[in-house]
Amino acid sequence: MLLEDIINPDAVLCNAHARSKKHCLEILSELLVRSQQDIAADDIFESLIERERLGCTSLDAGVAFPHCRVEGIDRCIAAMIKLSDPIDFDATDGEPVDLVFGLMVPKEVTDNHHADIAMITNLLGNEDLRSKLREATSSSDLYSALVDGTRVAAPDRLQTVHGN
Repeated sequence: MLLEDIINPDAVLCNAHARSKKHCLEILSELLVRSQQDIAADDIFESLIERERLGCTSLDAGVAFPHCRVEGIDRCIAAMIKLSDPIDFDATDGEPVDLVFGLMVPKEVTDNHHADIAMITNLLGNEDLRSKLREATSSSDLYSALVDGTRVAAPDRLQTVHGN
């Protein structure tokens, strides 16, 4: 899988203003449905909130990875937000979050979907990639930094995650 297969440029937002974790998830749900117009943003928002109730999706180091299962999709769909001001995300390290990568996965999760989630988690753990994302000043810069950075951070992993 290539990251470009699950995230479109119009699902990336740089310098977003979120008042809270809940508001951030509202923004994220709007971005996620841009690639899947037949799903309501309110439904995605509720699914993201429900997932957060199970446990915080912060990965520490100022990064969060909210995700949820969604009926009616057959592939992973992603969105990314760089916040203008970090927010409290209940992270275990106590650090506020400024990078938020959201993911919708199909209701029936396969090994391929699990591989996508693991790959994204590993990428977001890469300090060099996080630095590049934080340097972005526009949504197009953020998308480019994400896509280009993932090729540098894990070039072999991106091409072979599904055995392709």
